Amino acid sequence: MRITDIQRCEVQPGRLVEWTLSPASVAAATALPEDSRPPAYIQESHIRTAKCVRDDGLFVPTWLGTAFDLPGPVDLDALQEALRAWTVRHETLRSGFRWAGPSGDELRRFTLDAADVSLHREEAGHFPAVNELVRHLQDRFDTVADALRWPNLIYAAVVRDDGASVYMAFDHSNVDAYSLTRIAAEVRELYTAGPAGPAPGSLAPAASYVDFCELERADADGIDARHAVVGRWREFIRRCDGVLPGFPVDLGLEPGGPLPRQRMLCEPLADAQEAAAFETYCRPYGGSMVGLLAATGLIVHELGGQPVYRTVVPFHTRVKSRWSDSVGWYVGGAPIEVPVARAGFPETLRAVRAELQANRPLARMPLARVLRLLGADFRPTSPDLYSIVSYVDTRSVPGAEHWAEQRAHALLRVSYGDQVCVWVNRLHEGLWLASRYPDTDVAAKNVRLYVERLRDHIASVAHGSLSAVS
Repeated sequence: MRITDIQRCEVQPGRLVEWTLSPASVAAATALPEDSRPPAYIQESHIRTAKCVRDDGLFVPTWLGTAFDLPGPVDLDALQEALRAWTVRHETLRSGFRWAGPSGDELRRFTLDAADVSLHREEAGHFPAVNELVRHLQDRFDTVADALRWPNLIYAAVVRDDGASVYMAFDHSNVDAYSLTRIAAEVRELYTAGPAGPAPGSLAPAASYVDFCELERADADGIDARHAVVGRWREFIRRCDGVLPGFPVDLGLEPGGPLPRQRMLCEPLADAQEAAAFETYCRPYGGSMVGLLAATGLIVHELGGQPVYRTVVPFHTRVKSRWSDSVGWYVGGAPIEVPVARAGFPETLRAVRAELQANRPLARMPLARVLRLLGADFRPTSPDLYSIVSYVDTRSVPGAEHWAEQRAHALLRVSYGDQVCVWVNRLHEGLWLASRYPDTDVAAKNVRLYVERLRDHIASVAHGSLSAVS
């Protein structure tokens, strides 16, 4: 699924309909007792960061979303029931947090019963101008899908005679990018099935992310500052001069300056043949993710001169198959350090593979827990603790073969931040890159150089690999 933003996801004009949780559902939630299952560390860190940034006077929207088309004419009653059933299916979407405790600074969970979930539908009007519609959608998503409110999800459909475009936005605390890729197929299946529901076995019950949060937090709370994982992070951060690593090129930022606005770049990186050939070349070293990180390390050395490429690699934490269909924020990070000053591509591939093999298990321990145990002052002032380069092969996700015809997209909100985040997805059409980065001329120049050299590097490896076997 292509990652983009609301401005670039091919919005078309039409009649806008919106759904939020109903006043009755909100009232029921208000009266709920505490749910003993705690927030995940990543959820708590996200919400506390949002609060810190808000308290500093800056509103930073951080929602994620998805967009996809349904063929028409669309039955809005059936779509509403499909959206309600899908919301019930994933427990985290009907679970939220309140500030509580003696000093009012503890997060306590509450969870709405499935029977109390209902949606309120509202006609938002006809939007003949795309720019006005995009602006309205972004403003609504910013307001409703906000980390510091509940409910923090909103659904919309732009209805036309030949079908409808569905838009769904969530605060990040409830979804990750992988969750977004599964939504279109599930909602379409529920919509097509109608009141009778999906055929038996076609849409198996999804495990609860709320249950995962409880299990992960119990494991994380079982370690202390002497644990080996904490020690590994302590040494890594020390070698990063006491901070988590940013993107090691000049971004034109003033030290201590205000949180900058961001720009977004999203475009194809390689076609299907090049992506396959690049994967073939990199497979003996661990595959395309290893190749992408190795190429990145060499390129940022060319651009920034750092002799060692240090970064935190995101990994999913769905280590058991029971979580594979679950919507939630299943992401951890593993630190890697790769010498790049005098290395070629094969040597860098081997070094990245060795680092990932050694450090990937660290991603299972929430970094927020580690930072708390380190005792350092990591007061969050940005939505992103560090820069990332992420790779995901999404071709096996149910419905992936239909994404292009359905105009399916994963949506990111681009607002403020001082880091560079890069996502590369393997699609049936090839490799797709999306990045958000600080809105400075220097950052725009260097991120563009990085992307162009990454594209050239992949093409060079791919065509060399193709030549070798032809």
